[in-house]
Amino acid sequence: MEEKDIILKAEHISKQYRLGLVGTGTISHDLNRWWHKVRGKADPYLKVGESNDRSTKGQSEYVWALQDINFEVKRGEVLGIIGKNGAGKSTLLKILSKVTGPTTGEIKTKGRIASLLEVGTGFHGEMTGRENVYLNGAILGMTKKEISSKIEEIIEFSGCQRYIDTPVKRYSSGMTVRLAFAVAAFLEPEILVIDEVLAVGDAEFQKKAIGKMQDISRGDGRTVLFVSHNMQSISSLTQRCIVLDKGNIIFDGETADSIDFYLNNNTINSEYIYEAKPKTDKPNIIKASVKTSNIGQVHICGEPLEVSFDLNIPFSLKGASLSFQIIDKHETPIVHLWTFDSEKEMCREPGIWKLKCIIPKARLYMGEYSLKVYFTGPPGGDRYDIIENICPFKIEMFKIYREFEFRANTCKYIEDSDWSINKQ
Repeated sequence: MEEKDIILKAEHISKQYRLGLVGTGTISHDLNRWWHKVRGKADPYLKVGESNDRSTKGQSEYVWALQDINFEVKRGEVLGIIGKNGAGKSTLLKILSKVTGPTTGEIKTKGRIASLLEVGTGFHGEMTGRENVYLNGAILGMTKKEISSKIEEIIEFSGCQRYIDTPVKRYSSGMTVRLAFAVAAFLEPEILVIDEVLAVGDAEFQKKAIGKMQDISRGDGRTVLFVSHNMQSISSLTQRCIVLDKGNIIFDGETADSIDFYLNNNTINSEYIYEAKPKTDKPNIIKASVKTSNIGQVHICGEPLEVSFDLNIPFSLKGASLSFQIIDKHETPIVHLWTFDSEKEMCREPGIWKLKCIIPKARLYMGEYSLKVYFTGPPGGDRYDIIENICPFKIEMFKIYREFEFRANTCKYIEDSDWSINKQ
């Protein structure tokens, strides 16, 4: 990467915080720092402190939110920053946008930086939306003439035309973030820094915002730094990502590789479970679970999906069957799978029977799903148990699958499946 293409460079950035009620230090620490400084020695408190692991109780009153962060961003690049909560993402963005300063290290930039870190950041509640546009433009170094040439576009994009001359303190959080994003995007900064704040907006605005960011980077050649926990947005918007963990960069590479690294190193298979008490007078489903490929009830399109059931059988059955539907958030059945006693022996003796269905490639379209389960006798026979809207999970898609046709509002989309049945 040639030096002339570099628009932002972070060199050895670290940020240290002091825990407790007073976070800015004490007189004794300040005097100690001064005494070391006049003698030409290093700050003694830079040598102490622990990594920012919020799940453990540390021994030091200092923590490192960031430790020795180094990376470069070229002009026109969209860089994603991903990591778990507490990894240091927002701290890094605040340093990049000069909201706070680093403890050590230096940020080198070429051009103006506009940031959208939290709802209402930089907005004055007593001023109108229009006045705040001019205020934020001035903060970015724009002249009044430059802001006036863009203000109609900003207002139209934000969708706040009716309220633009109303004080911002009366705006909803969604309206505030709409206007804040429009200001940051349309006043043409060379570098645009955006945190997860877009999640406040509705689906329509998120789509508009992502489209605008793509236009900014591809059409205008400006640089975007984007933090999100939505891997779908990261995948569609960025070409490169850095992965943060406990204040350190643990991976820097292409977006697809970064997402794979993040998911594989920060997640484990997760089960989302329905449970019920066994009945003595009739058979029933006492447990159902969906094992997704990632935590947070997230399953990646194309990866194996495991659905399991525990059946309570108080007396022997003949011709039992179990089927389940995967339904979308509109309660439309998308997939219907089943197994019968005639196919594999099941429920012929009292006890707990365990059934497992593995879908080798769950190729559902991205969205939210749950299960509807039927435990019955032979066709036209008894209905032992029916449960609905259990084990919710989400499908996300990071690769394009063209080997199947998704049909909405129908159960004709059939997945391959492999059933196993065991008695406990």
